[in-house]
Amino acid sequence: MYYSIDSKQVLKDLKTTEKGLTTTEVEERVKEYGRNVLQEKNKTTILDIIIDQFTSPLVWILIGAVIVSFLLNEVTDALLILGIIILNTILGFYQEYRAEKTIEALKKITGLQAKVYRNGVEQKISSEELVPGDVILLETGDKVPADARIIEQTNLQSLESALTGESTPVEKQEKPVSKSALIGDQHSMVFSGTNIVSGRAKAVVCATGMSTEIGKVAALISESEGETPLQIKMDDLSKKIGLIVIGVTLIVTAAGVLRGDELFEIFLVGVALAVAAIPEGLPAVITVGLAIGINRMAGKNALIRKLSGAETLGSCTVICSDKTGTLTHNQMTVKKLFVNNKIIDVPGSGYDPSISFKTKSKEELLLLEIGALNNHSRLLREQNEWTVAGDPTEGALLVAARKAGLSEEKLLKEKPITSEIEFTSERKLMTTIHEDVVYCKGASEELLAKCAFKQEDGVTKKLTDVDKKAILKTTIDLASNGLRVLAFAFKEGDVKEPEKNLIFVGLQAMIDPPRKEVKQAIQECAQAGIKVVMITGDHLATAKAIAKELGITGDAITGNEIEELKNFDEIVEKIGVYARVNPAHKMKIVKALQAKGHVVAMTGDGINDAPALKQAEIGIAMGITGTDVSKEASTMILADDNFLSIKTAVEEGRRVYDNIRKYLAYLFSGNITEVLVIFISILLNLPLPLVAVQLLWINLVTDGLPALALSFEPKEDNIMKKPPRKKNESIFKDMNHYIISYPLILTAGIILMFASTYAQDLMKAQTMAFTTIVLAELFQAISAKNLDKPVINSKLFSNKWLILAVLGSFILQLGIIYTPFNKLFELTPLSIIDWIPITIIALGCFLYLEVTKWFLHHKVKPNKNQ
Repeated sequence: MYYSIDSKQVLKDLKTTEKGLTTTEVEERVKEYGRNVLQEKNKTTILDIIIDQFTSPLVWILIGAVIVSFLLNEVTDALLILGIIILNTILGFYQEYRAEKTIEALKKITGLQAKVYRNGVEQKISSEELVPGDVILLETGDKVPADARIIEQTNLQSLESALTGESTPVEKQEKPVSKSALIGDQHSMVFSGTNIVSGRAKAVVCATGMSTEIGKVAALISESEGETPLQIKMDDLSKKIGLIVIGVTLIVTAAGVLRGDELFEIFLVGVALAVAAIPEGLPAVITVGLAIGINRMAGKNALIRKLSGAETLGSCTVICSDKTGTLTHNQMTVKKLFVNNKIIDVPGSGYDPSISFKTKSKEELLLLEIGALNNHSRLLREQNEWTVAGDPTEGALLVAARKAGLSEEKLLKEKPITSEIEFTSERKLMTTIHEDVVYCKGASEELLAKCAFKQEDGVTKKLTDVDKKAILKTTIDLASNGLRVLAFAFKEGDVKEPEKNLIFVGLQAMIDPPRKEVKQAIQECAQAGIKVVMITGDHLATAKAIAKELGITGDAITGNEIEELKNFDEIVEKIGVYARVNPAHKMKIVKALQAKGHVVAMTGDGINDAPALKQAEIGIAMGITGTDVSKEASTMILADDNFLSIKTAVEEGRRVYDNIRKYLAYLFSGNITEVLVIFISILLNLPLPLVAVQLLWINLVTDGLPALALSFEPKEDNIMKKPPRKKNESIFKDMNHYIISYPLILTAGIILMFASTYAQDLMKAQTMAFTTIVLAELFQAISAKNLDKPVINSKLFSNKWLILAVLGSFILQLGIIYTPFNKLFELTPLSIIDWIPITIIALGCFLYLEVTKWFLHHKVKPNKNQ
């Protein structure tokens, strides 16, 4: 609590002086405290990424199938399954490795230097060499290299938005503050990673490395680890498949033994059935589906760091968003002028001065001129982007003047500053003298106390107490809407007493404005059932004003209220705005929402966002303004720092999940059919309608190509009009017609056809059963384009890859029937007559699915958002 202790006592406690440490003292303290760096999380190596590809239980099952197949000398089966495992590993490795490399490219690599007193002499050193007790020098433009207690300062202001979320500079002081002060109110301290925007100071380093406020935030990140909803579902599915495989194999083997089959032969049948039961293509198809989603998102400025994150974003129910730089521009902007007793709107937002507006009076021009000349900041254009060097508030005044056609550079040449009375937190005024003209700006109450007159409609009038009350009321009204208000005055001639008998001109009110596109994005999120919550370190009034403008609903509370509320966990869903919060508050908010069953996405760019980014199911960091700590904690990085990209990524996440459901419906309906066909044929004492190599062909080729193509299926038109799926919702919800009734009907057709033909020609009967499953599956792939509505209501040819996959699979099927390859697959050529029952069964099952979807769609009342 050095911020609450007198600076001289702090020097004593740290065993140092204003002249700094000696070389010997530094060497001893380096041994005690270490270097001034954040502990880097162990980097992900190539080996780590490879190993990660084998952590899924489904892959373990496939590896087991390979081993068993080799032991039973089923080399072809073993090699085909092994090929799928290798393909899945390559795809997963490639995507995750490329993502990690892209993250590294996004990081800003800068060597921060510090000005420090060593052995009583000022010198520049690497900030990594700083130790507690070092005395550092800070001035405008410096990045603070460590947490430090101010010893002396002159007009010092720091921008702490990266740490606290507050977009306006914080005035600093040498005097100690209360022990209960939060980080944003510890005005006697400067913090590592923040920026000095004006003034200069001497400060003693109190904390370095992981002991700094940045370090504490980084340390919090390690608390939060967890699986995504998709990982949980896939792991659970894999375990269930494993149990089914074991159960089916044992049942079939036992049934075969009971009917007198040879033990070894029936065990081979059980293995073939196990191969049929395992959807060998599932890991590859899911990996490719997620990879396609990642590539699509990358093209829309959203970089996903983990494959499973592509899906999880689509399931989020709450987006907790930092205000500064995410919902807003992080650029102060003058929005209102008060002059001649009128409120005037100023167009545009941010630092871009190209949007002009016409002034209607001399007083308006004078007001803007005072703001431009009573100013130490500069407006710069770098790479087609407008930025401000100096105080953002003064930058806003420059932009407002330029919008009215006033150039501060031209004005300064005409009226150069000849003298100045600096701004201080006690005076709350800044006065500049331009030869025989005085310009003054500051807080309304303080400036009005210096005014005796007012300029109104071209006439200088006496400023009465009634006038002052009216001006102060206007100031309060503007401030209540979250605007920061400054008052402006001038006088000509008498410059000996520059702050006496001033002439009041007007007010300028400014705010860090919301991004234009964010309001629409929030509306679309609401339509999709996603609640957007603002979490900021800024003041409550400002947060409420921005929330109102953006359409963010709900109650508004402060960080202190979070600590005081005993029922916070119960009311968390009612709150839409949080102000003056610290990292611990953010973590508490996210955990409370998760306890209510929400899938939480947290967006932010500052160091303060990192713990919540890691705790949330999806942490979304900013690629341009985001700190390295926040990027490391995130699941997704926005390359353009645009909230609109989050809405687009949500759409893509939902599309990914929808497509996963589509190819699960497709794969499992076929696999269940294969299991039923073999199992029932054994129960009915029939020969096997399918052999192992045919089962593998169906699973790896016939099923594989269309399933992969379903990954490219475009999003459905109403995708952002559906409510988010529930956290524990089954991935097979509303799919009974695909995975229960359809396999039963198809199995019945195949068994009847096989039972009536096998006595004449077993191989032809097996070929017909095999081809019926293949053709039915290809029809079913078309049906799976939309699991809720008949495909006739969809864009039938919207996915060219699916059309090509279906045609390709059919051509390959003809190839293995009518070429010498038929011997390898134990097939025989079919006549045109043979194709009639095959087509009737396959097409009939397709029509069943389409008619069922039509009835279900018209039976269920449409969602009110649809």
